[in-house]
Amino acid sequence: MEQGFALFETPIGLCGLAWGPQGLVGAQLPEAAPGAAWARLRRRYPDAAEAPPPPSIQRAIERINDLLAGGRDDLTDIVLDFSIVAPFNRRVYEIARAIPPGETSTYGQIAKAMGEPGAARAIGKALGENPWPIIVPCHRVLGADGKPGGFSAPGGVETKARMLTIERAKTSAVPTLFDMDFSVAPARGR
Repeated sequence: MEQGFALFETPIGLCGLAWGPQGLVGAQLPEAAPGAAWARLRRRYPDAAEAPPPPSIQRAIERINDLLAGGRDDLTDIVLDFSIVAPFNRRVYEIARAIPPGETSTYGQIAKAMGEPGAARAIGKALGENPWPIIVPCHRVLGADGKPGGFSAPGGVETKARMLTIERAKTSAVPTLFDMDFSVAPARGR
């Protein structure tokens, strides 16, 4: 499989994937301006040609679309080319990939899982460099007390909040309408 990239429509806008012989090398979230997603992919992957996605990439596109439409696919078996990232970042991404749709974690919890308490800032930096947003769900990583933290993808924290809303993620201890049980109606007095 040669290097290539493709753009595709999703429920949140025009996204893109770039691939190479060892798997996906990048994912692109929607940009605000028309044509900007294409231009960004061309800049990031100058050796990649725009091409029809091979079957494995087409399946990844379908699964991403399902997730962005409210599905629960965790995308953990999509093959990523980890040779393009630093070993520390790879560890961060592997832990972040284990966060299921609708769940969240914190920078501090990832640091603890890595056995590196106090590395929350370095983890935030690694997530800011994430070449595979959505597939490595950096949007599911929050600051302490459910604060959104940063999000370097186009649209910033607003895009992060939108993706968490689609996944019906709980971002704080305060119950939401999704947490309430409406199956039993309260008894009414006469």
